[in-house]
Amino acid sequence: MPQISASRRLRRTPFSEGVEAAGVKGYTVYNRMLLPTVFESVEADYRHLKTHVQVWDVSCERQVELRGPDAARLMQMLTPRDLRGMLPGQCFYVPIVDETGGMLNDPVAVKLSEDRWWISIADSDLLLWVKGIAVGYRLDVLVDEPDVSPLAVQGPKADELMARVFGDRVRDIRFFKFDMFEFEGRDLAVARSGYSKQGGFEIYVEGGDIGMPLWNALFAAGEDLHVRAGCPNLIERIEGGLLSYGNDMTDDNTPHECGLGKFCNTHTAIGCIGRDALLRVAKEGAVQQIRPIAIAGDPVPGCDHPWDLFASGKRVGQVTSAAWSPDFETNVAIGMVRLSHWDAGTELEVETPAGMRRATVQSHFWI
Repeated sequence: MPQISASRRLRRTPFSEGVEAAGVKGYTVYNRMLLPTVFESVEADYRHLKTHVQVWDVSCERQVELRGPDAARLMQMLTPRDLRGMLPGQCFYVPIVDETGGMLNDPVAVKLSEDRWWISIADSDLLLWVKGIAVGYRLDVLVDEPDVSPLAVQGPKADELMARVFGDRVRDIRFFKFDMFEFEGRDLAVARSGYSKQGGFEIYVEGGDIGMPLWNALFAAGEDLHVRAGCPNLIERIEGGLLSYGNDMTDDNTPHECGLGKFCNTHTAIGCIGRDALLRVAKEGAVQQIRPIAIAGDPVPGCDHPWDLFASGKRVGQVTSAAWSPDFETNVAIGMVRLSHWDAGTELEVETPAGMRRATVQSHFWI
């Protein structure tokens, strides 16, 4: 495809120097920032991720900071997930919805204190929506984008690498919890989380000036662990059922359609802007929902636009992400399927760029 032209509007990251030195071969644009997509090859990166440890520049997961007396109230207005029991030091996966119940983002909420939160966002202009809510409701809260750039350490050897840099206490962090660790005199939030199913951590690097010192420290400590620069891997994320906002779901979809109903406590999440709309959805039920789908035949091309799904010649949904899985020896896919055809085992056809293929709805993802 044509080259993407660099400009100040397409922001580099505190780790771009390291990413380029590691031989990045491809980028995508995510929250107006560069997000690496491939280093050696998608399949080679996939195998290494499942075997060793990788350091990912995910600075594009920008933070929306809420700070002030009304921070907790504003956070609850944004999501149908009940946050009343959330404690400082916890991270919650939270659907963010508009007044119609449509998905605006699916970020991780990081509770630093009762009056300070970070929303670690997927690819959408959530900052403007949150500012609008805060101003419109005259809330006593500051909404801004802080100088925080996440760096992920993912893979089976992530615990060992992180312990070498931050000390053995890092091993004690539980899933979707975080703690503070010192690096070169700076306190950094380190969470056990990440956009892979291989396990690992996300380091919230507050202050871009220590980005490359931290990057270099991780690589120096992990040489014998075969540490490499990496990135979210298309094959591995589909196998694990990790959804991509803007690809697998948009604001046209409700959390229930995205399989995120378990994160919607609409009866108790009082104050959520989309609560009334989602109460109706919960009562009536979704008419379509995201499903794992296996596509038969040789490896399919890249899915850069939706592929229609058919049953007896009638369109019943679409595939939104697809890739060949070396481990499962099939094309793995994520699709939105109508209620009448979403049961596991249902045989469908999908119109790919390589022609019509047989597709089968799966009972679960491939992890």
